[in-house]
Amino acid sequence: MTYEERRVILASSMGTVFEWYDFYVYGSLAAVIAQHFFTELNPTTGFIFALLTFAAGFAVRPFGALVFGRLGDMVGRKYAFVISILIMGLSTFLVGVLPSVSSIGSAAPMILLLLRLLQGLALGGEYGGAAVYVAEHAPSHRRGFFTSWIQTTATTGMFLSLVVVLGTRGVLGEEAFHNWGWRIPFLISVLLLVISVWIRLRLHESPAFTRMKSEGLVSRAPIKEAFGRWRNLRLILLALLGLTAGQAVVWYTGQFYALYFLTETLRVDANTANLLVALALLLACPFFLFFGSLSDHIGRKPIIMAGCLIAAVTYFPIFKGLTHYANPALERAQDTAPVYVISDPDDCSLQFNPIGLATFTSACDLIKTFMANHSVNYINQPAPAGSTAYAMIGQQRIDSFDGTDLSRIEFAQRSTQLQNALAQAIRSHGYPARADPSQINYVMVLLLLFFLVFQVTMVYGPIAAMLVEMFPTRIRYTSMSVPYHIGNGWFGGFLPPVAFATVATTGNMYDGLWYPIIICIMTLVIGSLFVRETRHNDLDAP
Repeated sequence: MTYEERRVILASSMGTVFEWYDFYVYGSLAAVIAQHFFTELNPTTGFIFALLTFAAGFAVRPFGALVFGRLGDMVGRKYAFVISILIMGLSTFLVGVLPSVSSIGSAAPMILLLLRLLQGLALGGEYGGAAVYVAEHAPSHRRGFFTSWIQTTATTGMFLSLVVVLGTRGVLGEEAFHNWGWRIPFLISVLLLVISVWIRLRLHESPAFTRMKSEGLVSRAPIKEAFGRWRNLRLILLALLGLTAGQAVVWYTGQFYALYFLTETLRVDANTANLLVALALLLACPFFLFFGSLSDHIGRKPIIMAGCLIAAVTYFPIFKGLTHYANPALERAQDTAPVYVISDPDDCSLQFNPIGLATFTSACDLIKTFMANHSVNYINQPAPAGSTAYAMIGQQRIDSFDGTDLSRIEFAQRSTQLQNALAQAIRSHGYPARADPSQINYVMVLLLLFFLVFQVTMVYGPIAAMLVEMFPTRIRYTSMSVPYHIGNGWFGGFLPPVAFATVATTGNMYDGLWYPIIICIMTLVIGSLFVRETRHNDLDAP
């Protein structure tokens, strides 16, 4: 590797690491943010809403890909991701100084949502630019290895965010961190922004784009050319459904959903869970480079498809293993005292409240809301039409009530009585309030988390090179960015709220895994049948 090649990789990767840090520090603090910006909602709904605000950044990533992809294909790769990092850094800093809902009311979550949208737009322009830039500098026989350095940046950025959060928590203590210290990781982004902009401004334009520009072959309408011609649109659809959708759900299941599962479902201490995930990321990170390099020899497609297959087959046993080793008391309680919710199906609502306006007052909803809030696995059983819902915890029956027509005061009193009765019942039957640190098998939990991230490295390590190689130079930035960000922004970004809402509705804490499994199988089938190998494609073709 020459000095110039090392400089390109280092400069591109460092800037991208900082941008991923900015984007994911919100995800690392979703539970804390919910307490400051969504306090008017019940805990489950507040957490889901915080996740949806997090996902909002993902939702607009494809639009950022269009905006910055067009800029990158018309003006140049370098300028597109310099602008994107400015938007990202400033938005992250503003989250750190944004007043909470207790200070400015409903304006707080609205402004937070706006800042997340700006971050999503910025990230939509970042990844494609960095991947294209590095690939167009790389030797043809080492593109997988060179671009795999960019693939490490998302995980490294998440790792950096976890380290900063853990360090801030450790220095300030839990009380100060929850009150105001959570803002520090966002404020630090100003320093990262200065470093990132300085790094990006020192880069030269990619040789492939410079050559194309000198020959007058730059596209004047890259969006129209990318989506208005079936030949290229077909490639975009195959890249989305046959590559990035599966890669995305594997990525977010292995890193974010695993973290949420530990903290919100298994009730493992947040510091412990963050530390375990951070260690798993650190141990697995070299495998991004390994699989990127391996793809230069055996192809990108076989490795990505194998990763999707392994993920689909192993998710249920892995997450059940996490329960066994992280919270064995919860597992024992589920085996010895299963919980049943017996209710009229028409009395039950979908336990999903994305805008925070729904109220759950039926007898069925009151029980299910409690169970979801306390991480209690339950089994739904139908009851005769018109009957009042009740819960069976072991041999103990707890009757609910219909609060639809009650006054606010009476509803609050009866709701408190119901919750106290349910809480006493689940505790007496062995359901723990928190995971007992003395019962956690830290080595096995770390190994399971490592295996989840290992799967991420299989699907993510080679994919940048493959996406770059699928499209011609004149519309490459736009064409590869859009399927990547739809896959990761929509299929992946909405995984946590969809999974948690599914669990809250069905009562089975593993049912959220069906979403990534189904997407992985879809990608495996489409990718295996219709996506062609790309490692020998010529990147200089206009």
